[in-house]
Amino acid sequence: MKIIVAGSGKVGEFLCKDLSTEGNDITLIEKDLKILERVLSLCDIKGIEGNGADPRILEDAGVKYTDIFMGVTHSDEVNIISSVIAKKMGAKLAIARVRNPEYASRMEFISSALEIDIMINPEREAAAFMMKNLEFPNALAVETFSDNKVNLVKLLVPEGTYLDGLKLSEFKINYFSDILVCIVERGESVYVPTGNFILKANDKIYVTGTKSNLFEFYRSVGQKIEKIKSVFITGGGRIAYYLIGLLIEKKLEIKVIEPDFAIARKLSEAYGENIEVIYGNASDKEFLDEEGISKYDSCISLSDVDNENMVISMYANKLGIKKIMTRIDDTGLLSILGLVGLQTIITPKQLIADKIIKIARSKIDSRSGNIETLYRLSENRVEAIEFKINENSKILNTPLKDLNLKKDILILYLIRNKQIIFPNGSTELKANDSVIVITTQKFLDEIDQISIINR
Repeated sequence: MKIIVAGSGKVGEFLCKDLSTEGNDITLIEKDLKILERVLSLCDIKGIEGNGADPRILEDAGVKYTDIFMGVTHSDEVNIISSVIAKKMGAKLAIARVRNPEYASRMEFISSALEIDIMINPEREAAAFMMKNLEFPNALAVETFSDNKVNLVKLLVPEGTYLDGLKLSEFKINYFSDILVCIVERGESVYVPTGNFILKANDKIYVTGTKSNLFEFYRSVGQKIEKIKSVFITGGGRIAYYLIGLLIEKKLEIKVIEPDFAIARKLSEAYGENIEVIYGNASDKEFLDEEGISKYDSCISLSDVDNENMVISMYANKLGIKKIMTRIDDTGLLSILGLVGLQTIITPKQLIADKIIKIARSKIDSRSGNIETLYRLSENRVEAIEFKINENSKILNTPLKDLNLKKDILILYLIRNKQIIFPNGSTELKANDSVIVITTQKFLDEIDQISIINR
């Protein structure tokens, strides 16, 4: 697939690295030659120095033959204009990153009026991700499928519980038939487990089920389910702006610490008496204590400095705060986070990359079904994909036991006529089913690829 990326900031560079590993033909447009050369040295892509909103530059990049154009510069206006021009010049799909809150409420109108296919706001996506995670305070991470009918949550196997030393086949028979353990992280290894897999204390596992079933599962391992009623936020930037709006809808108590007076004032003016905004330095332990951080149910660290976010979150963990979420932009740090006891990690550029890759894969081959949802888990080593099956699929009306599934592929659920179906060997896939799959296979673009028959 031919993709043009205009802008090589944090998101642009991340997309170039990510999408190039998927076998796509990537061209990066960047005004700053030094930045362009640095990214080209890191990725197997082509590059053009220039402005992505310049029709001549777009022509040189081959926009006429492009499958996807992405405007991800630091300027919303440049991203919008370049996407409009790219689409007019022949790009099949145009995506613009738009971050300004002033545009947020009008994105649907702007997209429709200017014929931009998709407008994406990384900060708003991150805020929505955090709200999902606040609904499951005991989980390390949360993803949802099929309009929140099915949840995929990550948690630590506690020592001294029945899970320690339990064979997964026994878990399904003797404990929870409606919950699946679908991924296990053990040290540096990751598994898509079979029924013979035996869990151990301190494994990190992904389990999937309905919200009520998952809460019952938490209670079975001695974890209390307590709703989050108050949130302590450090960093009042754009992510905080969108998140606060969602938190207010849930009527939570909110305190925000922001070191920039102008930003603090804007937040206070925007949300008034619904929140408490404090101008100050959140990296000062004594200041945090004075502001009563320990009294809050959740601590969310959202500054632009990864190290500061990590330190604040570690301190919150020491205080015993129930739910801790940490913004980390440098994904190279993620490999060491298990050593410091952090819980939920938010990486906005990763969220956007996942969304764009879902779009790219859906365009590659939609003959047997489209990708509805895509999550990349366990440091991108595992993917959870929801496919919408159409009538052209080659695996329709075949019992699952006869499909000869490829290694490390697990079918979690079917959604048929809005009902959740737990598949067994005799279950057959039908047109219009939604199918949720867990896999370590790379580049799974269509549902037919799960089986080695009929290919």
